[in-house]
Amino acid sequence: MHQIPAKIQEFSVLSIASVAGLILKLQRPSGDIPWHRDGKTDPWDLVESVMGLNIAGYTRDARRAMAWLQQHQNPDGSWFSSYVNEIPEDKTCQAHMACYIAVGMFHAFLITRDRSWLDRFWGTMEKGVDYALGLQVPAGEIHWARSPEGKIDTMSLLAGSSSVFMSLKCALTICHILDRPRPAWEDAWIRLAHSLKENVHSYNVSKSRFSMYWFYPVLCGAIQGEKARVRVEKYWHKYMIDGQGARCVSDRPWVTIAETCELVLALHAMGNRQKAQIVFSWIQDRVYDDKTFWCGYTYPDMVIWPEEKISWTNAVALMAADSLYDLTPASGLFCHENWDGFMFTGKHR
Repeated sequence: MHQIPAKIQEFSVLSIASVAGLILKLQRPSGDIPWHRDGKTDPWDLVESVMGLNIAGYTRDARRAMAWLQQHQNPDGSWFSSYVNEIPEDKTCQAHMACYIAVGMFHAFLITRDRSWLDRFWGTMEKGVDYALGLQVPAGEIHWARSPEGKIDTMSLLAGSSSVFMSLKCALTICHILDRPRPAWEDAWIRLAHSLKENVHSYNVSKSRFSMYWFYPVLCGAIQGEKARVRVEKYWHKYMIDGQGARCVSDRPWVTIAETCELVLALHAMGNRQKAQIVFSWIQDRVYDDKTFWCGYTYPDMVIWPEEKISWTNAVALMAADSLYDLTPASGLFCHENWDGFMFTGKHR
């Protein structure tokens, strides 16, 4: 029988049982976790759901989801962008989706201290990282994807490359734990770090409408300190509706719970815990009667859209709560102060 950790049971800011319960209800016997009932699955958001389940203590169910990913990896290390009923739908293979499994693995290890998470999925992670880095250019940025026909899309996305940056940090820390050095990965991380810090102009500005473009370089730790503070404050009113949350895109009055929670993670990561708590408080009543979170809503008319209950939206709400309230030993995963370059130096409780 599953046992929810005592600290989780006592937590009252959000209903962990309800939020994690939604993810469990959506999980299929195979381990697959689609976005919503009859919805699609994508590899990146499935890892988010895995992290949510691990925070809530559902480690066996989380491992089943990771095993599903392992079973569906393409021979070249990639995954398709989406699956419907476990059948490939969009056969584009994106760089950031290929290596995000490293974040899920290291997050699971921090919570469980079970090295088998790293041993079992090492080969899968290795192939995924190699696929992503196969799309890196000498200057450091990561090309977005390969088309179903195998053609490289040379657009580089700031949010996507930031996600790869975080994945590489986790992958390299896993390399250290398992004593499997990968100097080529270290070199790739150094070049990507320089690109994200110094060459933002190299990334596709058409995606700057999306709030992820704004805060993902901070969330992943590529931009820290005073530069992070300036970036967040400079564009705050472009992407935020005070008292509500983060817009998905800057030119639409659509607040999304996932982006708001990721911003909470970014604020907490850079050391602004007070502001992170304030932003998180804005969305606490944006829930259905069963205490699971909306995906998003329009403002000021407050129309919930879409109406589906989304697995990964609820998972990232758990991640934000963990970061703020220290629910698990993985609460500091994104904190800048817990990293020395690509090595995690945070306390392992």
